[in-house]
Amino acid sequence: MTFDPTSYVFSQPSETTAIRASTVLPARRENIEIRTEDGRTLVGELALPESGPVTATLITLHPLPTHGGFMDSHVYRKASYRLPALAGVAVLRFNTRGTSSPRGTSDGEFEEGIGEQYDVEAAVRFAVERGLPNRWLVGWSFGTELALMYGAVEPVASQVEGAVLLSPPLHRATDAHLKQWAVAGKPLTVLVPEHDDYLRPVEAARRFSLVPQARVVGVDGAKHLWVGEKHAARVLNEIVDDVTSNGSGSAGLPQEWQGPVATATA
Repeated sequence: MTFDPTSYVFSQPSETTAIRASTVLPARRENIEIRTEDGRTLVGELALPESGPVTATLITLHPLPTHGGFMDSHVYRKASYRLPALAGVAVLRFNTRGTSSPRGTSDGEFEEGIGEQYDVEAAVRFAVERGLPNRWLVGWSFGTELALMYGAVEPVASQVEGAVLLSPPLHRATDAHLKQWAVAGKPLTVLVPEHDDYLRPVEAARRFSLVPQARVVGVDGAKHLWVGEKHAARVLNEIVDDVTSNGSGSAGLPQEWQGPVATATA
């Protein structure tokens, strides 16, 4: 059965709640479908601030589906749980072609990052048509390859402000794609775990030197999957700092919440 994001049960605690991995803060959440130009229907979820303006929009591109990546990969799930309430950020998550999650399965099959060009274009087009402002690509692992290959060329380039990359392996994305980003001049932030399995900070700095505006940030102690609340929170702070004018604040995003909360079961 398809997961319904409106099924979260919120309660009003009598005290301030510590924000943990499964804490869900208030937002307007809806299941969505995205139609690609080659006829695929992709399933996803859009989480919007419950009230007030949208400060930025994250169009998230998930890790490799053949190795367990999907729209619910934990950093993106936590982004959807927290960022609409804490930073006014809209979070668009979706399964690329052939990928399954509790939300459902997107049409098609994995195409090694080639056919997925249509998926990236369709997701950006969806955000534009919904009137979501200040749009940013956020790629993680395989998702960074999609952002790098298709984010700096049309029809995507003129519709996004820039991109944030988490754990880029630079397997499918080549120097030619990096040079496209250099020409585009759009902001590019690259978060690289100290103990990454594929590309570590020193080598990442060398490879991304082709993009003068790229900001490469090595994260001490982190691994490719950003396991642990400390590292997930660091990623969310960095994203909010990049995509919003107010940023995450000198102490980072709040770690406690005064108001209604729900608890995710998975």
